Amino acid sequence: MTGRHLTDCQRRLYMKLRDIHTPAIAGAKAGFSTATAYLLEKELRLRPVGKPPRERRRPDPLVDIWDSEIVPMLRAAPGLRSVAIIEEMNRRYPGRYLGTRRTMERRIRGWRGLHGPEQEVIFRQTHEPGRMGLSDFTDMADLAITIAREPLDHRLYHFRLVYSGFEHAHVVLGGESYVALAEGLQNALWALGGAPSEHRSDSLSAAFRNLDDGARADLTTRYDALCAHYGMEPTRNNTGVAHENGSIESSHGHLKKAVEDGVLMRGSRDFVDLTAYRGFIDEVSGRHNAKYGARIDIERATLRELPGRRTIDFEEAIVTVTSSSGFVLRKVFYSTPSRLIGHRLRARLYDDRLDVYLGASLQMTMPRGRAHASGAHDHVVDYRHLIHSLRRKPMALMGLVYRDKLFPRQAYRRTFDVLLATVSARVACRTVVDLLALAHDRACEGELAERLTRDLDADILPDMSVLRGVFTPDAAALPAIVVTYMPLSAYDELATIVVGEAA
Repeated sequence: MTGRHLTDCQRRLYMKLRDIHTPAIAGAKAGFSTATAYLLEKELRLRPVGKPPRERRRPDPLVDIWDSEIVPMLRAAPGLRSVAIIEEMNRRYPGRYLGTRRTMERRIRGWRGLHGPEQEVIFRQTHEPGRMGLSDFTDMADLAITIAREPLDHRLYHFRLVYSGFEHAHVVLGGESYVALAEGLQNALWALGGAPSEHRSDSLSAAFRNLDDGARADLTTRYDALCAHYGMEPTRNNTGVAHENGSIESSHGHLKKAVEDGVLMRGSRDFVDLTAYRGFIDEVSGRHNAKYGARIDIERATLRELPGRRTIDFEEAIVTVTSSSGFVLRKVFYSTPSRLIGHRLRARLYDDRLDVYLGASLQMTMPRGRAHASGAHDHVVDYRHLIHSLRRKPMALMGLVYRDKLFPRQAYRRTFDVLLATVSARVACRTVVDLLALAHDRACEGELAERLTRDLDADILPDMSVLRGVFTPDAAALPAIVVTYMPLSAYDELATIVVGEAA
């Protein structure tokens, strides 16, 4: 039509119709005249086929060093970083290439794309339900968790099913060890209600550290036996290749962030005891598993059945109780009742506790200690084991090697320090031993500690006669037991009912 310009839509439609129609017909269908169609044909014939490439608009700033210096460096050391090459060029030619960093990085990246070495390829896998479970440990020091206001040095054992995303976390007090792996793995499998066909862990390098060849072979045998007990094939990823365990490595961050969010929402990083903290970790894992309940149910149906019982998740050692009323195991002194002096005991080491047996009889369970990072010995002492001897030798408290670990609470240690600064050492030792004996005899350790704290805050030294009176059992408070006898007529009624039912 006269006086109107061609639109881009008309041009595209004409060019499409031109493949099967003459210019007049194609122009008519596109909405313009035959003359305009022939003008458009002329324009298309004169238009160049392709746009010529843009030429360089300024001189190449790297022309003097690229082929002579940079390329030989890239060929000799393919892993050399771009920033190192740039710094080296600036050292060789001060101030000459200061504004060419982006150009140099782009040229190096392009050269590596054309002439660089082959890189490692990550192969994505198809995961089948019930096939693989993964285990790993993750450190929790960044979260600054405390138990009763004492810092908790710990990590989490983390188990995860690849297909469904089911996860289980277990608080580990020591390092990465077979005991921690065995306990955490079995807790996860029994919470899940089945076992996958394959279990993959990392190389267990931390557990193998500082072990001789025989101990390493024994650890490997125990790990294989653990997996065989649940019908799982044991596999490990290669040392230093984290992506082979990527399905759990990536979830470490999500788990730790969920724990971080949980402690922020509860308003405190402090927990009453270890049991409370473990319950909190279980709650965090439970909320995660609830989101994947449908997939977990699908995978649970394909898991292997669990055996009738758990297998060994501890280490055993034979120890002898010395005249110090205790034994040393892995650079830790553990106190025992003095009646066991001279006896050989069997100790089972778990991650967080120690079970001690005399023959087949369990004698005691105590928290597990660990030697200090400096190599110094640690002490796990229960004052109840030693108080009868300290009564006869109170001055032994003065130079006792494990004196600080003998006090069950901070109040007793504080009382001893105040007494040493106020009275003689003999009186201080006698008074503190009497306090420990009172706590043991009257079962008032916590209440006595609170009373001592109040008195010390008021600058009052402990008075044993007053304290014995306060914590003496009140005979009048003992419950009165009333025995009521049944009347003899009740037995006659009972006999009548029994005879009637028999008839």
